[in-house]
Amino acid sequence: MGIQILQYEFLGPVPLDEWGPPMEKLVYLILSRDKDRFNIVYVGECEKTNDKSFFAQHPHFKCWVEQSRSEKSLYLAILPMFESSNDTRQNVINKILNKYKPVCNSTDIPKVKPDYVIRKTEPSLESEKFSCPCCGAEMKSEKILGKSTLYRCTGCGISDTKLNS
Repeated sequence: MGIQILQYEFLGPVPLDEWGPPMEKLVYLILSRDKDRFNIVYVGECEKTNDKSFFAQHPHFKCWVEQSRSEKSLYLAILPMFESSNDTRQNVINKILNKYKPVCNSTDIPKVKPDYVIRKTEPSLESEKFSCPCCGAEMKSEKILGKSTLYRCTGCGISDTKLNS
Protein backbone atom coordinates (compact mmCIF):
# COMPACT_ATOMS: atom_id res chain seq x y z
CA MET A 1 0.00 0.00 0.00
CA GLY A 2 1.24 3.51 -0.70
CA ILE A 3 0.18 7.13 -0.50
CA GLN A 4 1.27 9.82 -2.95
CA ILE A 5 2.17 13.24 -1.59
CA LEU A 6 3.26 15.71 -4.27
CA GLN A 7 5.40 13.58 -6.64
CA TYR A 8 6.62 11.28 -3.84
CA GLU A 9 5.33 7.74 -3.21
CA PHE A 10 5.26 7.06 0.55
CA LEU A 11 4.98 3.55 1.98
CA GLY A 12 2.02 2.98 4.29
CA PRO A 13 0.14 4.31 6.01
CA VAL A 14 0.34 1.90 8.94
CA PRO A 15 -0.94 2.45 12.49
CA LEU A 16 1.77 4.29 14.42
CA ASP A 17 1.58 1.83 17.33
CA GLU A 18 2.49 -1.02 14.93
CA TRP A 19 5.74 0.64 13.88
CA GLY A 20 8.98 -1.03 14.82
CA PRO A 21 12.62 -0.06 14.29
CA PRO A 22 14.98 0.29 12.56
CA MET A 23 14.56 3.41 10.43
CA GLU A 24 17.30 4.98 8.36
CA LYS A 25 17.49 7.98 6.01
CA LEU A 26 13.84 8.68 5.34
CA VAL A 27 11.15 11.33 5.42
CA TYR A 28 8.09 10.38 7.46
CA LEU A 29 4.53 11.63 7.72
CA ILE A 30 2.38 11.42 10.81
CA LEU A 31 -1.19 11.13 9.62
CA SER A 32 -4.50 11.39 11.40
CA ARG A 33 -7.20 9.05 10.14
CA ASP A 34 -10.71 10.43 9.85
CA LYS A 35 -12.95 7.62 8.50
CA ASP A 36 -11.46 6.85 5.05
CA ARG A 37 -9.37 10.01 4.85
CA PHE A 38 -5.84 10.74 6.10
CA ASN A 39 -4.72 14.24 7.09
CA ILE A 40 -1.05 15.18 7.40
CA VAL A 41 -0.41 16.23 11.00
CA TYR A 42 3.40 16.34 10.92
CA VAL A 43 6.29 15.79 8.52
CA GLY A 44 9.82 15.00 9.66
CA GLU A 45 12.99 13.13 8.75
CA CYS A 46 15.13 10.51 10.37
CA GLU A 47 18.85 9.89 9.87
CA LYS A 48 18.85 6.61 11.83
CA THR A 49 17.10 5.10 14.83
CA ASN A 50 16.69 1.74 16.53
CA ASP A 51 14.66 3.25 19.37
CA LYS A 52 11.18 1.66 19.65
CA SER A 53 9.92 4.78 21.46
CA PHE A 54 11.21 7.18 18.76
CA PHE A 55 7.73 8.56 18.03
CA ALA A 56 6.28 8.35 21.56
CA GLN A 57 9.22 10.46 22.85
CA HIS A 58 9.03 12.95 19.97
CA PRO A 59 8.59 16.58 21.16
CA HIS A 60 5.47 16.96 18.97
CA PHE A 61 3.81 13.69 20.03
CA LYS A 62 1.31 15.49 22.28
CA CYS A 63 0.27 17.73 19.35
CA TRP A 64 -0.21 14.67 17.13
CA VAL A 65 -2.53 13.04 19.67
CA GLU A 66 -4.46 16.28 20.19
CA GLN A 67 -4.98 16.66 16.43
CA SER A 68 -6.09 13.07 15.91
CA ARG A 69 -8.08 12.93 19.20
CA SER A 70 -6.60 9.49 19.91
CA GLU A 71 -3.32 7.59 19.65
CA LYS A 72 -5.24 4.88 17.78
CA SER A 73 -5.99 7.38 14.96
CA LEU A 74 -2.29 8.10 14.31
CA TYR A 75 -0.69 6.56 11.24
CA LEU A 76 2.81 6.56 9.79
CA ALA A 77 3.89 6.79 6.14
CA ILE A 78 7.56 6.74 5.13
CA LEU A 79 9.59 7.77 2.10
CA PRO A 80 12.87 5.79 2.10
CA MET A 81 15.78 7.91 0.84
CA PHE A 82 18.76 5.60 1.50
CA GLU A 83 21.39 7.53 -0.47
CA SER A 84 20.18 11.01 0.52
CA SER A 85 21.81 13.85 2.42
CA ASN A 86 20.14 15.86 5.20
CA ASP A 87 19.69 18.73 2.72
CA THR A 88 17.90 16.50 0.22
CA ARG A 89 15.49 15.24 2.87
CA GLN A 90 14.96 18.77 4.18
CA ASN A 91 14.10 19.92 0.65
CA VAL A 92 11.33 17.27 0.45
CA ILE A 93 10.07 18.34 3.90
CA ASN A 94 10.00 22.03 2.88
CA LYS A 95 7.94 21.22 -0.22
CA ILE A 96 5.42 19.30 1.88
CA LEU A 97 5.36 22.04 4.54
CA ASN A 98 4.65 24.72 1.97
CA LYS A 99 1.91 22.74 0.23
CA TYR A 100 0.08 21.06 3.15
CA LYS A 101 1.06 23.21 6.17
CA PRO A 102 0.76 20.41 8.78
CA VAL A 103 -0.65 21.74 12.06
CA CYS A 104 2.07 20.28 14.29
CA ASN A 105 4.82 21.77 12.08
CA SER A 106 3.45 25.31 12.38
CA THR A 107 6.74 26.70 13.73
CA ASP A 108 8.77 24.90 11.04
CA ILE A 109 7.01 26.28 7.95
CA PRO A 110 9.55 28.46 6.12
CA LYS A 111 8.53 31.93 5.08
CA VAL A 112 8.53 32.01 1.30
CA LYS A 113 10.12 35.18 0.00
CA PRO A 114 8.85 36.50 -3.33
CA ASP A 115 11.24 36.21 -6.24
CA TYR A 116 10.54 39.77 -7.33
CA VAL A 117 11.26 43.23 -5.97
CA ILE A 118 8.75 46.05 -5.76
CA ARG A 119 10.37 49.31 -6.76
CA LYS A 120 8.94 52.58 -5.59
CA THR A 121 8.96 55.35 -8.12
CA GLU A 122 8.10 58.91 -7.38
CA PRO A 123 7.18 60.39 -10.75
CA SER A 124 6.27 64.04 -10.73
CA LEU A 125 2.59 64.92 -10.89
CA GLU A 126 3.63 68.17 -12.59
CA SER A 127 3.37 67.05 -16.18
CA GLU A 128 2.15 68.81 -19.24
CA LYS A 129 -0.94 70.97 -18.93
CA PHE A 130 -3.79 70.63 -21.34
CA SER A 131 -7.42 71.60 -21.66
CA CYS A 132 -10.49 69.42 -21.24
CA PRO A 133 -11.85 68.32 -24.62
CA CYS A 134 -15.40 68.71 -23.25
CA CYS A 135 -15.49 72.12 -21.50
CA GLY A 136 -12.04 73.61 -22.09
CA ALA A 137 -11.12 73.85 -18.37
CA GLU A 138 -7.70 72.74 -17.16
CA MET A 139 -7.03 69.01 -16.71
CA LYS A 140 -5.19 68.24 -13.43
CA SER A 141 -3.01 65.18 -12.89
CA GLU A 142 -4.78 62.97 -10.37
CA LYS A 143 -2.88 59.69 -10.24
CA ILE A 144 0.20 58.19 -11.87
CA LEU A 145 -0.39 54.62 -13.00
CA GLY A 146 2.29 52.21 -14.29
CA LYS A 147 2.93 53.73 -17.73
CA SER A 148 0.21 56.35 -17.84
CA THR A 149 -1.24 59.24 -15.85
CA LEU A 150 -4.88 59.80 -14.97
CA TYR A 151 -6.10 63.40 -15.42
CA ARG A 152 -9.38 64.92 -14.16
CA CYS A 153 -11.06 68.05 -15.43
CA THR A 154 -11.39 70.86 -12.88
CA GLY A 155 -14.54 72.06 -14.63
CA CYS A 156 -16.82 69.17 -15.62
CA GLY A 157 -15.04 66.32 -13.77
CA ILE A 158 -14.47 63.92 -16.67
CA SER A 159 -11.23 61.96 -16.66
CA ASP A 160 -8.68 61.13 -19.32
CA THR A 161 -5.58 58.97 -19.38
CA LYS A 162 -2.35 59.80 -21.18
CA LEU A 163 0.74 57.67 -21.70
CA ASN A 164 3.83 58.86 -19.84
CA SER A 165 6.78 59.73 -22.04
